[in-house]
Amino acid sequence: MLARLTLALLLATVAPAFAGPMTADFGPASPVQVVDLAGKSVNPLALPAGRIATVLVFTTTDCPISSRYAPEIQSLATRFAERGIAFTLVYPVSTDTTPVIREHIKKFGYAIPAVRDTKQELVKHTGVRVTPEVAVIGAGGAVLYRGRIDDRYIEFGKDRPEPTERTLERALEVIARGEAVAVRETNAVGCFLSDLLK
Repeated sequence: MLARLTLALLLATVAPAFAGPMTADFGPASPVQVVDLAGKSVNPLALPAGRIATVLVFTTTDCPISSRYAPEIQSLATRFAERGIAFTLVYPVSTDTTPVIREHIKKFGYAIPAVRDTKQELVKHTGVRVTPEVAVIGAGGAVLYRGRIDDRYIEFGKDRPEPTERTLERALEVIARGEAVAVRETNAVGCFLSDLLK
């Protein structure tokens, strides 16, 4: 598994806000089918009635940065559930088998759904590059925000005790109010998925 992941150094700087229409990476969704941990085919880009957005959290079982964010992700999932925003863990590496994922979820106290994206359909649709990285999906599968969870990691191997900007939380607050996120893309620091994007 470690051989499949290249550790990358991506500065957590904020990209400029988009002034015009969303780019191809952020366009409407085509049907995407991945499998949940019961082996059932699901489409995480489709929003059920009453939901305004889904946060896809791209992770792997052996990326230490991803694992460190588990408490923050679970906390945000609990907080925003009553506001119509749900969270789903996305495991895009094929060697993260269902038993391995179940153990990972148990170890880090997750209580949110998980899917396996072994064909990297969600990776390609959202354009994520590292784990952990999030993509907030709105109506029609449009990506409302993509990037870092917060700015705790300045660069790979260098982090703050506490973040100074909780980027995902701020984006979700805006989305929950029915407004557009001003800065819809940021860079994340983590384990690079370059081999999955070829």
